[in-house]
Amino acid sequence: MSVQKSEFAGAVAMVTGAGQGIGAAVARALVAEGAVVAAVDRNPGPLAALAAESPAVHPYVLDVADGRAVDDTVDLIERQLGPIAALVNVAGILRTAPVVELTDQDWAETFAVNTTGVFHTGRAVGRRMAGRGRGAVVTVGSNAAGVPRAGMAAYAASKAAATMFTRCLGLELARSGVRCNIVSPGSTDTGMQRALWGEDAEAAEQRVIDGDLGAWRVGIPLGRIAAPADIAEAVVFLASDRARHITMHDLYVDGGATLRA
Repeated sequence: MSVQKSEFAGAVAMVTGAGQGIGAAVARALVAEGAVVAAVDRNPGPLAALAAESPAVHPYVLDVADGRAVDDTVDLIERQLGPIAALVNVAGILRTAPVVELTDQDWAETFAVNTTGVFHTGRAVGRRMAGRGRGAVVTVGSNAAGVPRAGMAAYAASKAAATMFTRCLGLELARSGVRCNIVSPGSTDTGMQRALWGEDAEAAEQRVIDGDLGAWRVGIPLGRIAAPADIAEAVVFLASDRARHITMHDLYVDGGATLRA
């Protein structure tokens, strides 16, 4: 990971879901800006691999669904690395099924990570940021939070809840100088996306780009699937002082796939 001087030089950023996909891309982008990254994930293997890329990455194994563990880990990060200047919520899971076939467990686990996890980290880090009078929170949501998706009710609903929670957090912390924003990706080339594609990934990717009227889903006007780095760039911008007058905003990074409905 190459490093360039920026406002993030020496600043501590906590990134959840940092073991892979968008989370790993965000961690790398922040390291490139000079940040010290507390990389959080519940899977130690991918965290260790990411940490091996740079001494600026510090791995912390954590399940964000566990509120007490979140509080303890945030406390540990601040004691070991310093005050958290930026929190990026990326950790998420996807359980797909029609609503009439969706299990209680699938619903509960989806909300435990995608929504309650954001609450846990936002509460733990937000109270510390408010006390210091500065900080930025960015939650990676989804364009599915704003447009219905067949077979994705639990995921879409959990992301919609996380989006509104982040905006409410932003409203409450605004007078403390803390900004809270959302980046909502569309289809992005991650392991989660590829798990939906099956064996013929190339054909599946093209179907996503082209759209599927049978599933009430338009395609991607820009004609490409996003790379994780595309999402990371938007996250870094919103976490930076370049976005110092932006809060409670939901930035769609989906190639126009929702027609910003």
